[in-house]
Amino acid sequence: MNDSLPLFPTLILTLKLDQTTFEQVNTLRQQYFPPARNIVPAHITLFHALPGDHKGTIAQHLQTQCAQIPAIDLHLPTLRFLGNGVAIEVEAPALVELRQSFAQTWSDWLTAQDQQKYRPHITLQNKVAAATARQTYEELTQQWQPTRGNAEGVLLWYYRNGPWELAHEFSFRSAPTNTNSLKLGYR
Repeated sequence: MNDSLPLFPTLILTLKLDQTTFEQVNTLRQQYFPPARNIVPAHITLFHALPGDHKGTIAQHLQTQCAQIPAIDLHLPTLRFLGNGVAIEVEAPALVELRQSFAQTWSDWLTAQDQQKYRPHITLQNKVAAATARQTYEELTQQWQPTRGNAEGVLLWYYRNGPWELAHEFSFRSAPTNTNSLKLGYR
């Protein structure tokens, strides 16, 4: 056993995108994200750091709640300039409500980052020079076409100071039940 790894690794919660949307945004991420830093696939983060020692409680809550939630419609209308990167804006009132519900349930566990106002997005590029980010933003803005997709569930990940490791997948009630996250490029 590696003593440098925590007994209860931090958990990350992301949205599971439908395959078409995932492939579209992940292709853009692979194209624009610095390759040395691109160790996770495109994603919409719900929570950056949930306590690993509460994984059982978190998983139970997700199992119960996701079974009652229909697939969530996502609108990807425009891009957001991040200063040192570029992201796709995500408009989805049902997603924001779901995230708020989870945040209320887990309020005692949330880090300062996860307590901030939630603005869903998909990061395509980050940690580059501002001029590079500006160039990417202008290039993508000229060709960007608003698109729609669906969220089919949520993915709970272990964070171990590198690529994320999938801990659990929770499907929404109307999502396909025969899915394979590894085929979608998740690590």
